[in-house]
Amino acid sequence: MSWHLVTCEYPPDVGGISDHTAQLASGLAAAGDEVHVWCPGQDRSPRARVLVHATLGSFSRADLVRTGREMDTCAGPRQLLVQWVPHGFGCRSMNLGFCFWVARRARRGDRVHVVVHEPYLAFSRGPLRHVAMALVHRLMTVVMLRAAHRIWLSTPAWEAHLRPYLLGRRTDMRWLPIPGCEGSCGSDAAAATAALNRPLVGHFGSYGDLVAPLLEERLVGLMASDTQPAVLLVGAGAPAFCDRLLADHPDWEGRLHATGYIPSDRLGDHLAACDLLIQPYPDGVTTRRTSVMTGLARGCPVVTTAGHLTEPLWAEQGAVALVDVRDPARFAAAAEELLRDREARGRLGARAREVYNAHFSVSRLVHTLRAA
Repeated sequence: MSWHLVTCEYPPDVGGISDHTAQLASGLAAAGDEVHVWCPGQDRSPRARVLVHATLGSFSRADLVRTGREMDTCAGPRQLLVQWVPHGFGCRSMNLGFCFWVARRARRGDRVHVVVHEPYLAFSRGPLRHVAMALVHRLMTVVMLRAAHRIWLSTPAWEAHLRPYLLGRRTDMRWLPIPGCEGSCGSDAAAATAALNRPLVGHFGSYGDLVAPLLEERLVGLMASDTQPAVLLVGAGAPAFCDRLLADHPDWEGRLHATGYIPSDRLGDHLAACDLLIQPYPDGVTTRRTSVMTGLARGCPVVTTAGHLTEPLWAEQGAVALVDVRDPARFAAAAEELLRDREARGRLGARAREVYNAHFSVSRLVHTLRAA
């Protein structure tokens, strides 16, 4: 089988789409398929039997024509898998031309799979440009979905958002969870943090404007608890966020630690060092959250939030401690309870790894794609 992954980012680019595309490409290649990745950026060396074509540039018309010509030299039949985030393909997030290019590939015989990471920008009060982007995103969605042989959803919650834009077509939509980073775990970070002589709570993320206030709100209660934990902030935005926290909470000095960006193959060291991960999300935990999936893959006990996008499986499977996003006091209390109970943390971590392996792992993802 010949797979052609079309993506807006790929290693050494940093980001969730980059990591997911690399995992998918390596997994499909390991299963014996021919794999090509089409991406922007500079020429890249092949990775684990994956042929990388850095031809997409800025996703201009000329870039797409050149990419199409090169793609046509590859043997068919071709499975064209598009990593869909509408803001990822240039033209200030409004690249209808890219969508028409994918549609032409479908008409010429490529079987198009669209992996929907995010559907489109919501209509909201704001600058006129945002309204225009929201409208164009919906036009892009119509074109992209009409080209799709199969639509894969990073969370089942997206189906209700996308169905109206199929315009009556009955294209198959299936759930394809986003796996976490699955590199090997070491002990260097664990040894370094053992000298803290207090529980260590971790958070892995990008510390954006939506998550950072939730995290700070929950840390206020947890840092004041009797367990007196230290906190390890992991991720590219961690140092700046740590500085902001210390400016507002100078009494936390010495208990906050930040790593900055950590390559995926070293994340295991840092997450494994933590007694507990806290991962609040404003719309609730979902299967598209790489940050929480990475914790589950390591068998870390996790406290996270339930919100309007949270799938039923989180409550059904018991892989995480789940607290309503509107209750920060209960969130902090749930974290403190787990810090006090080593056996409960062990059970939760073991269940996390079990559920991850059964539902979310890269091997499971690859099997689902190849069997479709």
